[in-house]
Amino acid sequence: MKETFCRFLAMLCLVQPVVAGEAPDRLARIAASKQLRVCIWPDYYGISFRNPKTQELAGVDIDNARELARELGVEVQFIDSSFARLVADVTADRCDIAMFAIGITPQRQEKLRFTQPHLASDIYAITTKTNRRLHSWADIDKPGTVVVVARGTLHETVMKTRLMAAELRVVDTPAAREQEVQSGRADVFMTDYAFSRRMLDNSDWARLISPAGSYHVTPYAWAMAPGDDRFHARVDKVLGDMKRDGRLLANVRRHGLDPMLVR
Repeated sequence: MKETFCRFLAMLCLVQPVVAGEAPDRLARIAASKQLRVCIWPDYYGISFRNPKTQELAGVDIDNARELARELGVEVQFIDSSFARLVADVTADRCDIAMFAIGITPQRQEKLRFTQPHLASDIYAITTKTNRRLHSWADIDKPGTVVVVARGTLHETVMKTRLMAAELRVVDTPAAREQEVQSGRADVFMTDYAFSRRMLDNSDWARLISPAGSYHVTPYAWAMAPGDDRFHARVDKVLGDMKRDGRLLANVRRHGLDPMLVR
């Protein structure tokens, strides 16, 4: 019994203490696994979109993720996420980084760490071509108008504070948001520049309403878990290099999102 206890004490002496709050060395883990795990929202047209027919991924942040993985000398693994699951997926270590044009908001900054912004967008509205009540942005925030947003998006937070007269309806998915408007149960849904391109390119019923001036421009970036300064600095350097040498510009132009570019 005494001998067993002594062996137990000896084993304890060999265990390295863990410093409270010490961040894991993510770059070392990525190098060891030879894989960069990237969370994406596969419904984000022009950003991280999975073609429903071919199942192939395309978009500016798909290209950017592949470029980041190349810089790190590893392969990229894409992991499906969403704006509603963003914080949980990143902080629970389901992925090393989220790359799907994530709006930098105060609420997200409390839980996530962002790179420098690479894109930015104002808010845009999509209604139907047959809607006779809405002709301009000024027609939206009026009694009787139903505005719909997707849960977890920055549009939910913004419209909760900006709408004074219109009714705001929050739905669980972007598809539900579109169905509410197309069916006539809602008048308009709010989105950004990239997703508005999808609606105009693929929906013959959709009509775009743009703000008369700047309404609420939000910078977009990539997000990771707090801590690990070395990983954050490495990713941010890659993004900065891509801005300077034109790789980011080329990726943005490839998907027709020039107005969103942050240099």
